[in-house]
Amino acid sequence: MSEAILVALITGGMSLVGVIVTSLITARKSENTIKIAQAVTDTKIQDLTREVREHNNFARRMPVVEEQIKVINHRIADLERSTQNA
Repeated sequence: MSEAILVALITGGMSLVGVIVTSLITARKSENTIKIAQAVTDTKIQDLTREVREHNNFARRMPVVEEQIKVINHRIADLERSTQNA
């Protein structure tokens, strides 16, 4: 084996090791970035879920409040009529 071939094999091997190390480091960084983005997304989804539940609870209570307002308005009208007649 000549020196040129040996040097080429060593250079190629070292280049291959460099490419593999660089690929592993890049993959780890990408995984960390994805994990962080997923955590942020999960937090936002939890917040939105909480807000939707609050809204749904409000929407369920509104018909009850509207009915109570109707009853109150009728009672006020009855009281006004009774004070006008007296």
